[in-house]
Amino acid sequence: MSFDFPWMLEEPSSRTVPPVTAERLLAGIALAVPVVALLWVSSYSKPDPVLGGMPLFYWYQLMWIPLTALFTGAAHLLLTWDEKNRAAARGGDAS
Repeated sequence: MSFDFPWMLEEPSSRTVPPVTAERLLAGIALAVPVVALLWVSSYSKPDPVLGGMPLFYWYQLMWIPLTALFTGAAHLLLTWDEKNRAAARGGDAS
């Protein structure tokens, strides 16, 4: 009995695409930045500076809501671009 796992199958192209590309690495970093920034609580658990009457602890977290959306969007664009490049390298439809 033989099992074929998708990650063990070779790509049917003469030109192989590396599993880790610069786009995938940058997408991973873009997704990790907000996580690290918000889990490192000691960096922003201070009352000063105050912005609009809110201590740093609150406005810092609120600031990361749109920033996280931007980082996630950038990761999505990078991965979409990488998938198109992979499809073109395999000889498939790159559109």
